[in-house]
Amino acid sequence: MTIHLPDFKGGIRAYEPRTEPFAPTSGTPFTSRTVFSAAHVVADPYADVSPDSPAAVDWDATLAFRRHLWSHGLGVAEAMDTAQRGMGLDWAGAAELIRRSAAEAKAVGGRIACGVGTDQITGGTLAEIRAAYEEQLAVVEEAGAQAILMASRALAAAARGPEDYLDVYGHLLRQAAEPVVLHWLGPMFDPALEGYWGSSDLDAATSTFLEVIAAHPDKVDGVKISLLDAQREIDLRRRLPDGVRCYTGDDFNYPELIAGDEQGFSHALLGIFDPLGPLAAEAVRILDTGDTDGFRALLDPTVELSRHLFQTPTRFYKTGVVLLAWLAGHQSHFTMVGGLQSARSLPHLARAYELADGLGLFPDPKLAEERMKNLLSLYGVSQ
Repeated sequence: MTIHLPDFKGGIRAYEPRTEPFAPTSGTPFTSRTVFSAAHVVADPYADVSPDSPAAVDWDATLAFRRHLWSHGLGVAEAMDTAQRGMGLDWAGAAELIRRSAAEAKAVGGRIACGVGTDQITGGTLAEIRAAYEEQLAVVEEAGAQAILMASRALAAAARGPEDYLDVYGHLLRQAAEPVVLHWLGPMFDPALEGYWGSSDLDAATSTFLEVIAAHPDKVDGVKISLLDAQREIDLRRRLPDGVRCYTGDDFNYPELIAGDEQGFSHALLGIFDPLGPLAAEAVRILDTGDTDGFRALLDPTVELSRHLFQTPTRFYKTGVVLLAWLAGHQSHFTMVGGLQSARSLPHLARAYELADGLGLFPDPKLAEERMKNLLSLYGVSQ
């Protein structure tokens, strides 16, 4: 039961895999927090495509993974960054994903929210950017899903200052049929979003963000903050209007943010809850009982894995997420749309396996070990 893993110094070390997986309890609904997992897409490994081709998706495996998340009580945040939106998955593929996943959610009674952006265009005027947002918002609403208004690369490039963000978002919120989630994705996830909300000064950007919300609080269900800055998120959530939720997108500090303090807490919309699904759900159910210490005891040890997967360049965290899905048996291969399975080094992948195994994330540890050994052998690592 020994596996030999490459380290970060060019050497090889022995690791003894865990033999018993983590065993979650039921998938009963959460009562104290609203929790979404931003889910990855499963590529079709037999498609004859290049990294520049439209994404070839294995729809059966992709939807099966969403059923897995719903079975544990988690909501699915669809067509988001974790689904390689803008990094291999174009708007046509995202629209198909939204329609299929929303129909599946309706069939099984799962909760779903879907990303609305402007990635069908690469630039344009403010009017063209509004039209692109409107097109995507219509697709999500027609599918019967909640909308998540994502940050727009095109708007970041075209906006002259805060007033342009106020104009575009105000227009969209006025016409949204139901309350939406506003997503603030930081440049560590997408460098093209530097200076979003009209300023690279985060205090100034936060003021504009809050101004958008204050003008339309009845149309904002919540905000998703992905800045990897726990104190900034805490400060912002304390300034939100009553009834507007804060969904943490902080994959470095999520246990403390979800647990909260005497002045409030964050709900969750996290990419790390893709590989952590059953364990994260169990932790939230413990929190539902009022046992904050028990919640932290279960979830705190996962932070090392999350910080590893999301280390810089942060936008390549999806590679580790898909690796773990393959090792866990949720898909039959380690292939990604856009060829992004090559975006992380072998030592990085080996450490991801080790940390996930230590948490008991693999339902069949032997299968995970065999698959990891197969991957290592392709790189010339003998066992």
